[in-house]
Formats: sequence, structure tokens, C-alpha cells
Amino acid sequence: MQFRPLQDRVLIRRIEQEEKSAGGIIIPDTAKEKPMEGEVVAAGPGTRGEDGKLHPLDVKAGDRVLFGKWSGTEIKIDGEEYVVMKESDIMGIVEPA
Repeated sequence: MQFRPLQDRVLIRRIEQEEKSAGGIIIPDTAKEKPMEGEVVAAGPGTRGEDGKLHPLDVKAGDRVLFGKWSGTEIKIDGEEYVVMKESDIMGIVEPA
């Protein structure tokens, strides 16, 4: 199935974090929090301003982003979990070092 977000919505795949803490303690699945980092899979075309012009989004497919813990709506597509959210819920793009 294909999914194309509308307006300023973005489809994100969560990136799982390490299963060990910095001190080497293994964290069980029940104690893990949902990751707040993900990869943009698809992005909508943008929003229309009052002047009727299309304002494109700042994020694009392939960007790694940080977002709020409770942001967006979780959906399943072909058995895989994704999050759909507005671009304004994204805190920033993670740049490689």
C-alpha cells in the first residue's frame, strides 16, 4: 500500500534506541519509552498561505528528526508502525556529525 500525506503532514518511522543504558544495563521492553527520533518516510506538499501560494515543508523523505513523545497519530501500514504528524510537531532535523 502507498501512503501520501496531505498538506503539512509527515509520515515518520520511529528509530529504535539502544537496548542498553550508558552503564551497560539492559533495558527490558516493558520499561522502554517510545523513541522520540525517527526517519521521514514521506512528506506532504506543504500548506497554502492566504495569498494562495504553496509553502513547501522544511523536511523531506530521508531526514532524521526529533519529535515530542506524545506527538502525532500512530498507524500501521502493511504491518509496520508509523507516526503521522504535522510538521509543526517536529522539533528539529538531526544532522550527521
